[in-house]
Amino acid sequence: MKRLGRMLGVVLVLFVLAAGIGVANISGYLEIKGSDTMVNLGQTWAEAFMDRNPQAVLAVTGGGSGTGIAGLINDNVDIAQSSRSMRPEEMAMARENDVDVYEFVVAQDGLAVSVNQANPRTSFTVAELKAIFTGEITDWAELGWDEGGTITVYSRQSNSGTYVFINENIMDGEDWAPDALFLPGSSAINESVKQNTSGIGYYGVGYVEGVTAVRVALDEDSEAYSPLEREHVDSGRYPIARPLYFYLNGVPEGLAETYLEWILSDEGQEVIADIGFYALTPQYVEANEAVLSEIGLR
Repeated sequence: MKRLGRMLGVVLVLFVLAAGIGVANISGYLEIKGSDTMVNLGQTWAEAFMDRNPQAVLAVTGGGSGTGIAGLINDNVDIAQSSRSMRPEEMAMARENDVDVYEFVVAQDGLAVSVNQANPRTSFTVAELKAIFTGEITDWAELGWDEGGTITVYSRQSNSGTYVFINENIMDGEDWAPDALFLPGSSAINESVKQNTSGIGYYGVGYVEGVTAVRVALDEDSEAYSPLEREHVDSGRYPIARPLYFYLNGVPEGLAETYLEWILSDEGQEVIADIGFYALTPQYVEANEAVLSEIGLR
């Protein structure tokens, strides 16, 4: 039996409230692990759901997207939160372990690149970011800021989905700058950039505070867009926006199904803005509905 079916005394009594999906007397336990980018969002979702359903227990922890996906593959978690899509080889490993994986997009992230507020450079092309992160450009003077000094690159660690996303989509898989500093979480990078005038880092837009989230252009001939504007993310004009995922262990049923439905409801989506991320576009809503229909939940 899949782990999603392992619940204690689940009693389902569903009713509809004006604010969204309501549930009475639902109980059980879900273990949710993965993306550090999503951990605050996941914990806020879980707390809001448990406030409505005090007999349900949702344990949300981070550790990185790779950690959550590994837990899912090994049938040790119910839901993996991930800021990157699962790789084909990871899907294959799950199948080998008799784990059926179902993917849902639950939110959007305008993945932010930040610099210190003293930095006059507030706009970059993708090529410039690649050159900075790979160490081709090492001094802010090369980018027109003579007083900036040597660039300090702050990166997430390799188990992070955000690390993978930047490495694949900005750096074309090339190596990081030799003196890049790898930090364990988004908050740590934000704080480091806030304190270091020569710093630059990247992380989920929901963690931007006291720094400058720069505008990014696809190339020199393109306009630069900010991750802080939802329309730039929704439209895809911000070039490093990305979806955020739930990967479920087996066809969701019981508590897992109810929680997923709540996350995708208007009420669950309203929580996203409080954490600084973005709700789903109609495109993602339709994709989720297609999966739910495929597995018989529509």
